[in-house]
Amino acid sequence: MTTEKKKKNIVVPIILGVLLVIGIIFGIVEWNYYSKHVDTDDAQIDGDISPVVARVGGYVKDINFEENTHVTEGQVLVKLDDNDYKVKLEQAQSGQKGASAGVGVAQSQIVATQANTSTAKANVAAARVKLNLANKDYARYANLIKDGSITQQAFDQAKASKESAEAAFQAAQDQYNAAVKQVGTTQSQLAVSSNVINQRQSDIDFAKLQLSYTDIKAPATGIVSKKNVQKGQLVQAGQSLFSIVNDGSIYVTANFKETQLEKIKSGSKVEIEVDAYPDEKIQGEVYNFSPITGAKGSLLPPDNATGNFVKVVQRIPVKIKIHPSKEMLAKLRPGMSVKASVSTK
Repeated sequence: MTTEKKKKNIVVPIILGVLLVIGIIFGIVEWNYYSKHVDTDDAQIDGDISPVVARVGGYVKDINFEENTHVTEGQVLVKLDDNDYKVKLEQAQSGQKGASAGVGVAQSQIVATQANTSTAKANVAAARVKLNLANKDYARYANLIKDGSITQQAFDQAKASKESAEAAFQAAQDQYNAAVKQVGTTQSQLAVSSNVINQRQSDIDFAKLQLSYTDIKAPATGIVSKKNVQKGQLVQAGQSLFSIVNDGSIYVTANFKETQLEKIKSGSKVEIEVDAYPDEKIQGEVYNFSPITGAKGSLLPPDNATGNFVKVVQRIPVKIKIHPSKEMLAKLRPGMSVKASVSTK
């Protein structure tokens, strides 16, 4: 056997041995890693997205932002034409003034009816005095007529005076009772007028509220996206205009297989690798678990009662809080794909 053939026979076993050692080392490293970690690449960046809708209808007068720019909570982003709502507010204020005038009239009527009541009460007292006098005269004339001391004409006149005094007294009492009832009626009218004022104040408050809705403000601090409004456009109440991705609301939703959940606990440490920035590692922790699988929460969930059922491993969405740097946080966007590795040590 030549020397060259001997060298070839030695090289092949050496190469195979090196490959075997590398394979064993790789296997040990992988086994050691996966025995302490649970991974998934079925994960993405999520965040709180606040939709902004018009609460009243109107023409768009001003737009004070540009898409994909940062805005602060309470900032007026869209201004609607508010002339119609100002007119409605003026109408409500005029209605309240009319109701206030009605209260003034009712109060004046109460004063007048109370004065009438006092007059009617005095008339009752005067009629009672006259009635008492007429009764005494009638009694005296009744005794005198028996012994013929007076004429029949005088007696009849006394009797007529008595009956007239009784009628006048009854009429005075009726007038007094009517005056008292009139006071109650005017007081009821005053209460109604006061309720009308309260109602008109409610109309004013509602008109002011509707007017305030013409200033469409940012509900949260964040970045504007999905702009769907233009100047001069007629928007309707409830129409979606744009959305705001809230600052500080970024997190990761990782869909782990149901067979992986046994080793995952709340608070477990997680390392996040963003596909767009593979060299940047983000630390996080498991926050909570979805109460249903992703398939069960879909628009058309699978029906396992059918005859052609095939068992498929389901995935459970897991919410992961992340702690990126400010520079990295500014780069992250909801929807970005990531890889999540949960430490199970």
